[in-house]
Amino acid sequence: MQAPSTTRSEILLGARDMLPMALAAATYGVAFGLLASQSGFSFLQSLSMSAMVFGGSAQLVALDQLTAGAGVAAAIVAGAALNMRILLITASMRSALVQRPWWQIATGVYLATDASVALMQTAKNRGALASYWYLLGGGALLLLVWVASTSIGAVLSQGIPDPARFGLDFAIVAVFIALLPGLWRGRSDLFPWLVAAGTVALFVVLFPSLAGWGLLLGAISGAVVAGLSHDN
Repeated sequence: MQAPSTTRSEILLGARDMLPMALAAATYGVAFGLLASQSGFSFLQSLSMSAMVFGGSAQLVALDQLTAGAGVAAAIVAGAALNMRILLITASMRSALVQRPWWQIATGVYLATDASVALMQTAKNRGALASYWYLLGGGALLLLVWVASTSIGAVLSQGIPDPARFGLDFAIVAVFIALLPGLWRGRSDLFPWLVAAGTVALFVVLFPSLAGWGLLLGAISGAVVAGLSHDN
């Protein structure tokens, strides 16, 4: 176990490096809170979903399934399928999680997000390894901002009757696109990304009524290809 001062400094460093991405995530956290409230979710339900699922795209897909009347099981399957990429994210965090107590591993996996990969890249660019406490500090800050922004969106929903009118329904897409350059790690990422994008495009062109499932299958196929190519 590291000295308390070292642990504290690594947690604070992780939180500092995550801050720009956390502020960006707050944009679509507010958008999710608005959309969830407008879809009939109570304030507590919106907050609980953000705290327990902690996955922007997965939450919106699950929300879409629920509001469409598909049922809870379908919403869980849709959200879980979209989050298949988290398997690769946690695999890339293996060096930070190995030989940790089970509760620390569980906490690290819970806090793993797309931003975690970008945070690790930040540490790599600085010539350092992303330690467990560094990732914990960044993930904890992101979670705090995500839940707080969701609550703000839920409260503001009373004054914004139609979030789509202000383009807030597109906020999560815009922020995710802005994060993509930070997730790019070189040409080894090209093939999995092309497979995922190609799968989605195929469904949009050939099966427009099933475009939502194309998004899920694109995420799965990209993750499988990256896994088979040993891309961590």
